[in-house]
Amino acid sequence: MESTESLQAVFDRGRERQQAGDFARAEQAYRQFLAVDPSNAEVWYLLGQVGQSQGKLDEALASFQQAVAIRPDFAPAYNSLGIAHVGRRRLDEAAACFERAAKAKPDFAHAHNNLGNVRKEQGRLDEALACYQQAVRLKPDFAEAHNNLGNLLLAKGRLDEAATYCRQALALKSDLADAHNNLGAVLAAQGKHEPAEACYQQALRIRPDFAEARNNLGNALRELGRHEEAVASLREAVRLKPDFAEAHGGLGMALLSHGDLEAAAASCARAIELKPSLAQAHVSLGFVFSELGKLDDALAEYERALAIEPDLADARKNRSLVWLLQGRLAEAWPEYEARWQAPELPPRPFRQPLWDPAAPGLAGKTVLLHAEQGLGDTLQFIRYAPMVRERGGRVVVVSQRPLVPLLTACAVGIDSVVAQGDPLPAFDLHAPLLSLPRIFDTTLDNVPASVPYISPDPRLVEKWRGELAAFRGLKVGIAWQGSLKYRWDRKRSVPLSRFEPLAQVPGVQLFSLQKGYGSEQLAQATSRFPVVDLAQRLDETVAPFMDTAAVMKCLDLVITTDTVIPHLAGALGVPVWCAVSFMPDWRWLLERDDSPWYPSLRLFRQTSLGDWEGVFRRIAMALAQWRSPGGPRPITVEVAPGELLDKLTILRIKNRRITDPARLQNVRAELEVLEAARAESLGDSAELADLTAELTKVNEALWDIEDEIRVCERAGDFGPRFVELARSVYHRNDHRAAVKRRINELLGSKLIEEKSYATY
Repeated sequence: MESTESLQAVFDRGRERQQAGDFARAEQAYRQFLAVDPSNAEVWYLLGQVGQSQGKLDEALASFQQAVAIRPDFAPAYNSLGIAHVGRRRLDEAAACFERAAKAKPDFAHAHNNLGNVRKEQGRLDEALACYQQAVRLKPDFAEAHNNLGNLLLAKGRLDEAATYCRQALALKSDLADAHNNLGAVLAAQGKHEPAEACYQQALRIRPDFAEARNNLGNALRELGRHEEAVASLREAVRLKPDFAEAHGGLGMALLSHGDLEAAAASCARAIELKPSLAQAHVSLGFVFSELGKLDDALAEYERALAIEPDLADARKNRSLVWLLQGRLAEAWPEYEARWQAPELPPRPFRQPLWDPAAPGLAGKTVLLHAEQGLGDTLQFIRYAPMVRERGGRVVVVSQRPLVPLLTACAVGIDSVVAQGDPLPAFDLHAPLLSLPRIFDTTLDNVPASVPYISPDPRLVEKWRGELAAFRGLKVGIAWQGSLKYRWDRKRSVPLSRFEPLAQVPGVQLFSLQKGYGSEQLAQATSRFPVVDLAQRLDETVAPFMDTAAVMKCLDLVITTDTVIPHLAGALGVPVWCAVSFMPDWRWLLERDDSPWYPSLRLFRQTSLGDWEGVFRRIAMALAQWRSPGGPRPITVEVAPGELLDKLTILRIKNRRITDPARLQNVRAELEVLEAARAESLGDSAELADLTAELTKVNEALWDIEDEIRVCERAGDFGPRFVELARSVYHRNDHRAAVKRRINELLGSKLIEEKSYATY
């Protein structure tokens, strides 16, 4: 140091250079100072700061350590030393430094905020929350602490509070890109993807190289169905930050939504390669594997995710969906309850307890059954309402508003129906509709598949029967487009043009049942093949689905993709064919062409990914053979209702118990014809449903008795057990005849079966 320059001048020169961003000269000045006075803690602290600014973390760390060694109560130096330890991923040492800083200076808001960041990264969220709260108490205008508090509350699922703190951060500092990004994440967690997108876009306007915001934007765009934009945004995120494992995983899911499954698998695998402990990446790869039909690989990835995070809701839920698809219902239903921990399906905030079937009976109690997913799900699982009522409960259903009139007027086993969002009546217990299969221990062998459990307004049926009588030939209703809000709609909806081969089958007349989006395709399609557009008149003067249900009862067949339509047709017992994708929704199971849920349903599956052409070619061939005019003419003769229902119950039992594929196919063909006849001819009432259930039990008992008699005969056992079984046959048959007679009398049939045997 020149003799004419004082230490103060050297210090001032260092500060001036540091403030100007000339860190190298600032460092030179501070080292010049310390060569003369190495005991100055403040200069060691400033030297550490310029070292940090130059990326010299080890030198910075050593400088801060020297500062606090000289001055143990030097709070800012402890705070900066903690930041240096964070840079070296020494979180325990960092936390100790921030605690020393806060102890030395209790009102040091930044130290509390930094300690909160460390505690959050260590997974000690409650401690982190307390740190951030202390920071904003000490410094109410501390925008970054408000933002951090909002981000932590997001991690804890306290979304409304999180949004409040993020907005407060932005009120204090409108150009805080992190707060815009975090507010977007909160909105996304609330399912508000459009406003979330706006937040991410604003964060990127402030900081164009903000990889995290670019990643979040891509995920929001995917949720909004803008798949090409989502892929582009996520590709940019990984370009900005090549080691960003979460962005690679998000890109994989965006590519999956876009239909590029192999590239999706590669992106998810890259995410795992970068960060093997990222459980969500294993979940994403598992989901891609399931879409590729690699179910064992999918299950293995879900197991890996759960080994990392045992309570990860997405992994448990997705694993249950694979089990459901495989028909492993007993294993799947309990795991499927994990959907309530997933962000897209928050639990309903009922004070009343969830119905526990192990608890005492429901006598005198009201059970609220609430819809939770799509319209098709509600129509499929409303079948359980009569089973709840059989337990002694009064049944109130909370349904999507469009289904309320249909369920109120036409469904069996419901006392009242309330639209979602409307005030609820008093109730004692509640159960989500898709939890009812678990509650009733549903397996493939005992699916409650008695149809119809929804019936249309008979006046509307007569009206439409009269209108459609003018059309000759095979009357086939069609629908091809599901809701665009469903994120996987790409898998199930097809262009109307796919139905052209069906229109070319001689004697077939197509009728459009398509409402809303997709119906605009009719104008162009009908120039190539004829389709009668009924949909423009359906449900216009009556409530939603009321006309549609009535029309279905007047058609010979309904052919559709996997939308709400096959559920409505199946619930009505109307013959329906459904085209499903290579890896369909879980409820359609694997490989089989029937459904245990709907006896009147036939499935036509893609044999390879995306092969709709082959599906509709096979549908057209089946349609040409269905009720072929070249075959024998059908026998049409009036039959007593009891006789029809007796035959139906026997066929339903055979459908559940016969395993030989060839025999089962014959059973189902006969069952389909008789289900259609029953749906067209017989109305519905609680008394008729009870008598049908009684008849089913009698025929099941007769089946079991005959099996036991054959076992005795095979063993040569003609003793007391054989005699008891043989005697029980005519007792059961007399009970069976009595039930059939009660059915005929209930329905006012002119045909009444009579029996006369010797008394016993």
